[in-house]
Amino acid sequence: MQCITMTVLEAGDTLDHYRLDAMVAHSGMSTLYRATDLKTGRQVAIKVPHAEMEADPVLLERFAREQQIGQELDHPGIVKTFDGEERSRLYMVIEWVDGRLLRSILNEERKLPIERAVPIAVRICDALDYMHKHGVVHRDLKPENIMVCADGGIKLIDFGIAMKEDARRLTFAGMSPALGTPDYIAPEQVKGQRGDQRSDIYALGIILYEMVTGTTPFTGPNPLAVMNERLLVDPRSARSLNPQISPQLEEILFRALERDPRHRYATAAEMAWELEHQEQVGVDEDARRPALHKRLGGKKMLLYAGLALAPLVLFVLMLLMARK
Repeated sequence: MQCITMTVLEAGDTLDHYRLDAMVAHSGMSTLYRATDLKTGRQVAIKVPHAEMEADPVLLERFAREQQIGQELDHPGIVKTFDGEERSRLYMVIEWVDGRLLRSILNEERKLPIERAVPIAVRICDALDYMHKHGVVHRDLKPENIMVCADGGIKLIDFGIAMKEDARRLTFAGMSPALGTPDYIAPEQVKGQRGDQRSDIYALGIILYEMVTGTTPFTGPNPLAVMNERLLVDPRSARSLNPQISPQLEEILFRALERDPRHRYATAAEMAWELEHQEQVGVDEDARRPALHKRLGGKKMLLYAGLALAPLVLFVLMLLMARK
């Protein structure tokens, strides 16, 4: 078969010594194929950036960083990127994972039994803890970036906006996706801060909340409203949405979803320990605000809303500038 070097690739084409068997995903920046390594017979995933991405230095840097991180991390809960050999064009070779996206599972089942959701969260904690100890923050943790494997394990995928602690700070050019996804972004990221491992823990808190309640804790008519919501109000009581949730599990959710990162779990290992030892989690319901989803009123609401909206306005301005 002829090696195809054009931008447009189709199932059946070959790319160096890889046969593209099927297209499995298509995003604004790249296309993902299931492929076969013709040298070894191994099934892999091939991620090919679009031509416009190759011409954008910021997006190209993201692609290179994702590949580097995937090669450096070696953990069963993190998808592996294979070392680059000489290639005819830019693409990434990733291990093929037999499983389903957590998003697909939630779309189908809406919410998961607690006895199924908690082990998934513990496995995600384990992968995050390894990653954080190696100086990497995911920054875009969401059900779309978590594979649930056929054997019950998980794989974190898509490190396109991940951050290495020793890397230089990225410029804000082309930053539209660099702050994460509105439903899962941490409050400090909404405010334009870089975020750290506690931002990943916040995102995991929202994912676990969604798994056990069938919804995310913050909603709104548009992405800006969703992001602003977490700056102004506390999450809804998970137990009010699912009475099977224990006070201890709800306490764990609240600790992961603390607005101030200093009050969250300091490490994913701490969160995993409490998930596995819920009987030892102390619950002080008096310390929680009595009306968890009560909105502020009057002049105070206007004041807080103005303060909260300031970073969002800055976000929109930078987004518009980045698209020009």
